[in-house]
Amino acid sequence: MTASLYPRSDSVRAGGDIVIRRALADDAPRLAELARRTFVETFGPDNTPEDMALHVAKAFGPDIQLREIRDDTMVTLLAELGTTLVGFAQVRRTPHPDCVTGPLPVELLRFYVDRPFHGRGIAQSLMRAVEQVARDLGGRTLWLGVWERNPRAIAFYAKCGFVDVGEHSFVFGTEEQSDRVMAHPL
Repeated sequence: MTASLYPRSDSVRAGGDIVIRRALADDAPRLAELARRTFVETFGPDNTPEDMALHVAKAFGPDIQLREIRDDTMVTLLAELGTTLVGFAQVRRTPHPDCVTGPLPVELLRFYVDRPFHGRGIAQSLMRAVEQVARDLGGRTLWLGVWERNPRAIAFYAKCGFVDVGEHSFVFGTEEQSDRVMAHPL
């Protein structure tokens, strides 16, 4: 697989026909749809429909994703196969939990590859792009929170060099859940 990175004019080939680029304002509607769908597919079976509906209403929608795309403290990357959006990641400068002790931490907020495209190397290409964006944001440590009941994601992040450094709470709908905090040096 090959990939490309940043705006359409500056995209990077990641492998095959995969292009990784920075999201633009007109990407918000299809990003919102992919973000909502992949989130529900990933976490829906293990959460109540009521909590899922509350979270999705607060986190996903064209207006929400447009604000995120325009946020100067965040970079949203898209992975595309032709005209099909197959994955995305969001990296941001934000306060970090105390357990993240590495220098100049930058957060990997969201990282999703659409299920039909798993196993094609897209996630690895997208992670390399995330690491470059984190460096571009001035980071020397990349950290993330991953639900403790998501072993597939935890294994992927460990394979990418992240180590478990602690935990923090995440409010999902009406329920407080526990995330593992993982970090790795850039």
